[in-house]
This record gives sequence, structure tokens and C-alpha cells, in this order.
Amino acid sequence: MATADDVRRLALSLPGAMEKLAWGMPTFRLESGGKIFASLDDDDRAMGVKCPKEDRDELIASEPEKFFMRAGHDDNYAWLRVRLGALEDDEELYAILLDSWRQAVPRRLLDAHPDLAGPRTP
Repeated sequence: MATADDVRRLALSLPGAMEKLAWGMPTFRLESGGKIFASLDDDDRAMGVKCPKEDRDELIASEPEKFFMRAGHDDNYAWLRVRLGALEDDEELYAILLDSWRQAVPRRLLDAHPDLAGPRTP
């Protein structure tokens, strides 16, 4: 089971990542430009990550115990919630955080870390 400390450790291991409190919750964002790529919910049991709107329904349908949207909050944004207790291990948590980071990172930072490049949402 993943914890808030695991999210913090793995999110901050990504290049250019920093933590900043916003809306009373920890957010993980890029130092340059401040784009948020992850946040912890106020109860530390779930996190929000970037996710293309067109992919959310499929993820939720395939693993509803793991993925969800906060009604009225995530509807209009390219975000998805992840229940930390439903994650299998650090590897899965890192993969989710890395995917979200890739969607927020500027091209020059991604180019500086080709080992982290992968499928990127335009």
C-alpha cells in the first residue's frame, strides 16, 4: 500500500520537481513554470494526477477501486484521482507519477532526461 510519504519521495525524485502547499494540500510541481503534476488529497489517502480527459473513463471503468474523479472538481480539468491504498507497489506509483510529470514538463527538461522520455500526451 502506498502512502503520502511514498508519493512525496517519488514525486520529488523527478527532475525539476518541488513541493508547495496550495489549497491546504501538498502539491508537486515543476520549479520552472510551476505546473502541478500531482497533489495529495487532504486525507493523504488519494492523490490527483494529470490525465487526458479522453482517457479517464476507460481507466475508471477498468479499475474503479483505484481510479476515480472528485465530482464537481475534476470534471472540467485533465485530472484523475488515485486511491493510494489500491496501488500494488512503488513501481506502479512511480509509473503513474512519471506519466503525470511527462504531461507537465517542458520539452527542454524532458530532452535533458531522455531516460525518462516515453509516451507523451500532446
